[in-house]
Amino acid sequence: MTNMKFDEGSKVFREIARKKQELPVDKVIEVLDAEKRGVLSVIGDNGYPYGLPINYWYNKENGYLYFHSGKKGHKIDAMTANNKVSFCVYDSGYRNAGEWALNISSVIVFGKMHVVENYEESMEVCKKLSLKYTPDIEYIESEIQKFGNATLCYELRPEHITGKIVNES
Repeated sequence: MTNMKFDEGSKVFREIARKKQELPVDKVIEVLDAEKRGVLSVIGDNGYPYGLPINYWYNKENGYLYFHSGKKGHKIDAMTANNKVSFCVYDSGYRNAGEWALNISSVIVFGKMHVVENYEESMEVCKKLSLKYTPDIEYIESEIQKFGNATLCYELRPEHITGKIVNES
């Protein structure tokens, strides 16, 4: 299924403060699998956090998250200097009948980012990532043909994952 770790009792990562709001593992996987975008946070220039919205693909088989990118920029420099990242994903929420407040499920993944070094594997991941956004395989293969050599594929290997549901009221 997955190698997802929740590091119960770990001193490295904090526990969720409101345990009653914690999501079960199957719901965490559902959010990671279903959502299309999240916010990747890295340690940027001069130690400032740098968070950016980004597309991703969650591989249920190995529990890793995958991203694609150009080969230059703030994000790349930051991950080269320090590969520890966090990635936050949240769903669109729902309202209970007669209530105004949204109930939102969110997941935060802490882990280390690694470049997928093997070109063929990297392009296969890019294809799977792209299929999450469009079924147009001709378009995807055309884009990979044009931009594959200028693309990096990153693999986020989770070390700790938390999920919770929050009511906005």
